[in-house]
Amino acid sequence: MRAWLGPLAAGLVVAAASAWAAIGYIPHGLMNVAIDRLGQSGINRMSYGNLATPERQPVVRPSPDLAYSSCAFDLSAGPLAIDVVPVPDRYSSLSIFDGATDVVFVRNDVEAGGQPYRIILAREGQTVPPGAEVVRVGHDRGIALIHLLLKEPSEIGELDAARRRSSCAPVTKPK
Repeated sequence: MRAWLGPLAAGLVVAAASAWAAIGYIPHGLMNVAIDRLGQSGINRMSYGNLATPERQPVVRPSPDLAYSSCAFDLSAGPLAIDVVPVPDRYSSLSIFDGATDVVFVRNDVEAGGQPYRIILAREGQTVPPGAEVVRVGHDRGIALIHLLLKEPSEIGELDAARRRSSCAPVTKPK
């Protein structure tokens, strides 16, 4: 029986180390894939995606009645301003995901009172404009995602200009 204790202990150590590595690294790998797929316009710039179809699904199980706008971000050079302009009479929300796929911020049009708002996304220690609403994240990279609910997929044409008023861009330093 003792002959099995050594291999059993080694197997448990390998299993525990594998589980720890998977839990620690898989979310970052998944986020890197999502950033590549959703950041069509580049890093720190808003991308206004087409509606999902069975042939075009940039993320797993996208909703066909949502128009997605995304901003793949990298805060290594400084904070990012995300300006959200809700589309009248349509549900919309902003969700911010950090590099480990954790949701760090959510706000919808109802919580915003239907009014435009600005979020400054920053790492701890980065200087932000005075009086700004700041969301601090623990990772340089991540994704900000705006969802716009459509009553019919055909509405995207008439609502596209309105959703493109939302944007993201690096915070510029005052001169």
